[in-house]
Amino acid sequence: MLKRLVTTVLAPRTTAYAHCDLPCGIYDPAQARLEAESVKACMVKYHGSDDPEFKARAISIKEERSHMVKEHLWVLWTDYFKAPHFAAYPQLNDLFNQATKLAGAGGTKGTTDVAVADELLAKIDEIAVIFWETKKA
Repeated sequence: MLKRLVTTVLAPRTTAYAHCDLPCGIYDPAQARLEAESVKACMVKYHGSDDPEFKARAISIKEERSHMVKEHLWVLWTDYFKAPHFAAYPQLNDLFNQATKLAGAGGTKGTTDVAVADELLAKIDEIAVIFWETKKA
């Protein structure tokens, strides 16, 4: 009986519903873009050096940052965007798929081609346009 009384007294009186893990201000495609800019900068520096150790470090950092781009994109894709967004922007799933692949082994993680980094940045910019449109709604 005491257990039921304590449970009743301590039970929440209001149920809160949220569509994200924390208040909405935490999501921003700028995080992915910043890492993608780092990827591109590593590629540029790689091509500008003749030092094999420096080039090896540039590759290592580029690969790490490429993975971070994917992580930031995945969070937006899976945590921020919801069914109504995908209905309003039917290209969104494909856009995220293309962007994460551009940050992966077949993209910036596996190449030093600056043009691939530019493609990745362009995809992130497309995602950002949609993101900010959804924030207005």
